[in-house]
Amino acid sequence: MAAPREAPERRRFGRRFLTDPARLFQHNAWDNVEWSEEQEASARSKVQENSSQLLPQDKQEEYEVNAKRYWDDFYKIHENGFFKDRHWLFTEFPELAPNRNPSQNGDSAHEFSNKEESSNGGLGHCENGHCSLETRAENELNLIKSTPKVCTEELATQKCSELNQSDGDYPGSSASYRILEVGCGAGNTVFPILQTNNDPGLFVYCCDFSTTAVDLVQNNIEYDTSRCFAFVHDLCNDQSPFPMPDESLDVVILIFVLSAILPEKMQCIVNRLSRLLKPGGMILLRDYGRYDLAQLRFKKGQCLSDNFYVRGDGTRVYFFTQDELNDLFTTAGLEKIQNLVDRRLQVNRGKQMTMYRVWIQCKYRKPGAPQL
Repeated sequence: MAAPREAPERRRFGRRFLTDPARLFQHNAWDNVEWSEEQEASARSKVQENSSQLLPQDKQEEYEVNAKRYWDDFYKIHENGFFKDRHWLFTEFPELAPNRNPSQNGDSAHEFSNKEESSNGGLGHCENGHCSLETRAENELNLIKSTPKVCTEELATQKCSELNQSDGDYPGSSASYRILEVGCGAGNTVFPILQTNNDPGLFVYCCDFSTTAVDLVQNNIEYDTSRCFAFVHDLCNDQSPFPMPDESLDVVILIFVLSAILPEKMQCIVNRLSRLLKPGGMILLRDYGRYDLAQLRFKKGQCLSDNFYVRGDGTRVYFFTQDELNDLFTTAGLEKIQNLVDRRLQVNRGKQMTMYRVWIQCKYRKPGAPQL
């Protein structure tokens, strides 16, 4: 009897190049696509046009004050069906499962490219300004329990305060490897981590601004309180406590999260998160880059400030440069390990359409303790 074939190792981004234009529609995506000067100029022109008319200050303040409500509404509408579980994370960020066999999941190579599409309309579909990055999750991974839990921000804050008052007793205090995902949504990152990383010393924290999102995580059949703690948290409120002490985390994950925050508040947030890291701990980020398809699709009247926009559903998004992110993290005292631009040409072979995506991927590490 022949030995079973080993699943192919998933390929990291940056490995499929379009060298022959005639092969454009042979794959769903091409990596590290070089932009021509004309294309760059066209993108710059579109951004100048759609940002030429800023929203009035009173409207901008309204979106800031009601930010939580807009994200609650988003998850009430989409629940756990808008984004696909992010199994590609373990290829790009092996720190999330250090002992994982590369072929463990059996996913086809380059799945990240092939599945960055909306569940509602095919590759490159945008809804209310959300250019979705993943397809609908598998049903069996997203069954919701019939009995909802109540998880208000007030209860979460009270619980975190009580836990922090205990002497060294907090969720995950006995764990040897701790991960925090900020902006967990419906759990499309958390549950793949719990499924893939079998380290008995692992504990995963996850938080979101949206009470609805945290309810979805807590009511998922995969939610295991012995390995995970989900809580409501407002990153922009520096008085909102975390359930774990400073210098207790090995990894903090920010996946398309920082871009949703008012730019003036980003540095304070990165500073807070860096304090949670152990010496040698890392922040892992993937987010929107300047001139991404989603930015170019905004219309005049949706711009709040330079490269910061409001979507049709009231949620907001910023488009970064590498230098901006580097400044945020190094100002917080972190060391650069990785800061890459992923320029992806996505292809809809059925519709013969091409779409240019721009994302930035970063790894920044907290310096280790000085040797005595």
